[in-house]
Amino acid sequence: MTLSRSPSADQSTRTVASVEGAGAGPRLGLRENWRQFFLFSLITLLVGMTIGVERVALPPLARHIFGVTSILYTVSFVSAFGAVKAVMNLVAGRLSDRHGRKRLMLAGWAMALPYALLIIFARAWWWVLLANLFLGVNQGLTWSMSVTAKIDLVGPARRGLAVGVDESAGYVGTGLGGLAAGLLVSSYGLRPAPYLLAVGVVITGALLTAGLARETLPWASAETARRPVAEANSPTTPPLGSLARYMVWHDRSMLAVCQAGMVNKFADSLVIGFFPLYFLHRGLSLAGIGVLVAVYAWVWGLGQVPTGWLADRVGRRWPITVGTLLIGFGVLVVAVSSAPVGWFAGAAVMGIGMALAYPNLISAVGDTAHPAWRGGALGIYRLWRDAGYAIAPLFLGGIAALAGIDAAFWADAMLLGASTVVLLVLLRETEPQRRLAPPAWQDHPEWMAP
Repeated sequence: MTLSRSPSADQSTRTVASVEGAGAGPRLGLRENWRQFFLFSLITLLVGMTIGVERVALPPLARHIFGVTSILYTVSFVSAFGAVKAVMNLVAGRLSDRHGRKRLMLAGWAMALPYALLIIFARAWWWVLLANLFLGVNQGLTWSMSVTAKIDLVGPARRGLAVGVDESAGYVGTGLGGLAAGLLVSSYGLRPAPYLLAVGVVITGALLTAGLARETLPWASAETARRPVAEANSPTTPPLGSLARYMVWHDRSMLAVCQAGMVNKFADSLVIGFFPLYFLHRGLSLAGIGVLVAVYAWVWGLGQVPTGWLADRVGRRWPITVGTLLIGFGVLVVAVSSAPVGWFAGAAVMGIGMALAYPNLISAVGDTAHPAWRGGALGIYRLWRDAGYAIAPLFLGGIAALAGIDAAFWADAMLLGASTVVLLVLLRETEPQRRLAPPAWQDHPEWMAP
């Protein structure tokens, strides 16, 4: 059954075709689009800084400003953020295939200002939870669109490198935001200084997006036009329900990818919600915690450029699987250590594992999806992945409340070990030059039908 194209997609394809007919159509590739690629990387860094601020500054705010002593209630801000971000990933991915990337990115920046202002003027903890709903919208729109734009620009040959650079920029920004927040808190208090920094970052990102960033949907259409006829004529707008079933039921590799993404966010939730509480209890200063979180984020961030490049050459399967195992090992190192050297070593190992797994999970989805519905496929993956943010604080917080915060670390490590086993059993290579079979939807087009 042939499914209809959206009007916007048809218009983008016609635009590309007409311009290409004149000999000046969008050219795929990193070198050909380096200016826009660099700009979107800078925007991603600013997106990362926006969320990095609260990774150090927010958990202590619960106890010292609002008198919240419950671990579960303290880390609930991560659940609020994750639930909204997960849904917005899905919405943004679907809408971007029809209306473009830039418009949604601008909407995302607009949603970040209420986040910072609500925390600055908060009179109760529920204000902070509300603020994180706005932050979830911001991250779901801006980061999703930034990575999708980079994938559009470079085409299939350098997809792993493109995602690696994107995620590297974002998590270097997260580390910078966390470090800056730790220093500002140490000098000026828990608020408003860190969130004034966030306001400045948001305004800068919005101006860059509005003024210099280009719409990249025509590049996705250009990639479709360059594909073999059998692929180019594939269904272009499968219903959301069909696409969701495909991602988590029909294609076992995508099922493995979705669960691994979710479990990875359990580890990141540990850093966001539990690290400040855990290490404050062990005598580490807020500035020291800022450095520790920055080490994790920077190893993760900077490592994604070489790991993305590596995956373009050896495939996605082994970097993803080994990376997931290393994240769990790093959590164990932190849990069993009693001195800063062990804590920093464990955080670094977690960062290495994230660098191997995180960008290549996105690349695996990009490998599998047709360019015309790539945004939707990435949105479904990111829905599952960031649902980990919504579930993990409740799950790990409940364990911490019952058995102590150390038990939450051990539970997280066990989940990551189980996820590694699932990857070994289900995940098959997706990199186009190394996979042994085409994506499953090509052999079963009925799976994408209504």
